Amino acid sequence: MRPEAPAWLPLLNAGLIVVSGLFLAIGYACIRRKKVAWHRRSMLTATTFAALFLVVYITRWVMYPTKTWAGDPNLRVIYALILISHIILAAAIAPMVFIVIRRALRSEFARHRKLARITLPIWAYVVITGWLIYWMLYQLPG
Repeated sequence: MRPEAPAWLPLLNAGLIVVSGLFLAIGYACIRRKKVAWHRRSMLTATTFAALFLVVYITRWVMYPTKTWAGDPNLRVIYALILISHIILAAAIAPMVFIVIRRALRSEFARHRKLARITLPIWAYVVITGWLIYWMLYQLPG
């Protein structure tokens, strides 16, 4: 039987995805103000923190058992719906982000913008639900 993850590890993961989301919002605000260089920096930073999140999450998943719902049974359905939508959209967003960044770096800005308008709200949803899942699993029950 594998030992339980140290308490700081899920918090680190949640922190990484929240930082990613903050830079995502900053990047969006920058492009709305036509600050392209700052937009680029912010979005690459958001992507870096999302990638770090993914590395830590996969490492944690391999090394430690998955935490299961231990909270109020009445909230389990809500938690499950959030978790399922989060997992599906998180799996979809990774290739979308890769394509959006590739288009930007190749100066294919019209194509970049078209996909980015779909990618950004999905990425934001994944960030918010990721934090919510952490909160529901690790903060709500105790």
